Amino acid sequence: MHSWKDRVSEKLANLFSDSPSSAPSSPPDGSPRPHKARPHTKDDSYFSSVLTFMRSSRESSSNKHDNPIKPLPSLPTRWNSKDVSWQHMPLDTYDEDEDESDTHKQSGTQSSLREVSSAREENDDQEHLIDLTIDSFFISPALYQFLQSSLPNIVKGCRWVLLYSTLRHGISLRTLIRKSADLSGPCLLITGDTKGAVFGGLLNGPLTPTPKRKYQGTYETFVFTTLYGAPRLFRPTGANRYFYMCLNDLLALGGGGNFALRLDEDLLTGTSGRCDTFGNQCLAHDESFVVKNVELWGFAHSSRYP
Repeated sequence: MHSWKDRVSEKLANLFSDSPSSAPSSPPDGSPRPHKARPHTKDDSYFSSVLTFMRSSRESSSNKHDNPIKPLPSLPTRWNSKDVSWQHMPLDTYDEDEDESDTHKQSGTQSSLREVSSAREENDDQEHLIDLTIDSFFISPALYQFLQSSLPNIVKGCRWVLLYSTLRHGISLRTLIRKSADLSGPCLLITGDTKGAVFGGLLNGPLTPTPKRKYQGTYETFVFTTLYGAPRLFRPTGANRYFYMCLNDLLALGGGGNFALRLDEDLLTGTSGRCDTFGNQCLAHDESFVVKNVELWGFAHSSRYP
């Protein structure tokens, strides 16, 4: 059985062989001419083209359900435009309202954190103030803030601890010296007169009494007073090194001319005057005054201190 291709080829061959252009001319004597191969003509080219087209069509139809190759979709018109380049196209797009809301959220979060931090600091300060106002006869919130900012860095942020108070521990300089040993480091002496002035100074603790008059201390020593309205601080001028003197019967700060502050053994009376060490004015209302109370404060780095 002939194939479809053979049958078509045979029919086409008969068609071309029967055409007038392909009929051989008979010799004059009427005898049949021998068969000769036809030269390549224009019709042959057409026939070859037809066969090639039919073969291609058949092969393409046979592969129709095999792996079809789909044409690539054309890019949007905007990419084909010569006026548009990659630089002109945004990588991301944002909604303006959403962007502003995110910014507000972030700023709100940051402000909330700042408020929490500030609240914590205020609470810490408030805890100190509550303890101080209960335990202290002299320290107000304003004075606390002033003294806190004046302390050496080594004790800034530490918890204030009342080491000695005449209201709690009795009127005795020896007791004050002994209680100063409860904490090491700087300690703050605070006292006042009966007319309302509050004054004192920073000392090195524990206090160590000497058998003879001998000055101790460092340039961190200072004296202060509230006599002139707002609290006022006097630091060493460098004129001398008479920072403070501690004896069993005397405690004094400054020297050169007068003591800036001097307390007697019984802690009932004292004196104050101008001195070269701090360049201060009189700390009390009068150079000789009656002591209203005496407190000695230490600074604890740990909150476990009772």
